[in-house]
Amino acid sequence: MGTTPVKIHVADLHKAFAGNEVLKGITLDVYAREVLCMIGPSGSGKSTFLRCLNGLEEITSGTVEVDGQRIGDPHVNLNQIRENIGMVFQHFNLFPHLSVLKNITLGPTQLKGVSVAVASDQAKKLLAQVGLEDKATAMPNSLSGGQQQRVAIARALAMDPEIMLFDEPTSALDPEMVGDVLHVMQQLAENGMTMVVVTHEMGFAKNVADQVVFMDDGIIQEAGTPAAVFEHPQNARTREFLDKVLNV
Repeated sequence: MGTTPVKIHVADLHKAFAGNEVLKGITLDVYAREVLCMIGPSGSGKSTFLRCLNGLEEITSGTVEVDGQRIGDPHVNLNQIRENIGMVFQHFNLFPHLSVLKNITLGPTQLKGVSVAVASDQAKKLLAQVGLEDKATAMPNSLSGGQQQRVAIARALAMDPEIMLFDEPTSALDPEMVGDVLHVMQQLAENGMTMVVVTHEMGFAKNVADQVVFMDDGIIQEAGTPAAVFEHPQNARTREFLDKVLNV
């Protein structure tokens, strides 16, 4: 990637739960403004990997660095790093007792000391960006799944992160709602957001990603450009997986 700075550096990452090794030595770099899509079967370690990137899971061994700061280093302020990493989960994780606007303004006002007025103004702009400007006063349970996920994206963006992590953001949605969420994500990519996306949406990975990583059994089986991975996979396991998911 030439002189493009590395935003996330992962070296020989291992993660075990009660002796069960889920990640078995992951090494990769994510560059500024790059979209990296992780694909693979359920249970292959993709979501665990994502949660290691912002310290939601404590790593067993290896290195995770974000902007040159090592996650797990006692001298590094993890909360400060997290403020710069937005995360969108599979099941939205909105606060059900707060309005859409308050869900979005909570982080900036509580964690960054932004005034309610400024945070509200920014939240309304973000709602317009995700096509929900008329939903500011709505409660989450009155929204469709696709709308809730777009609110969750707006909430993550309200912290003004430089990196966005997406953990299967469309897998809990009805098929007709998936497109709206993917459209918002594609716009973020076009605007230069650094993104790591765990996804089952092969079309998105093919069309939007700069780098595609195929994971299975806790290791990276194959990585490359979308054209290389989808059109000329070198690994037999990659070919088997793609044959199944692309020919359904």
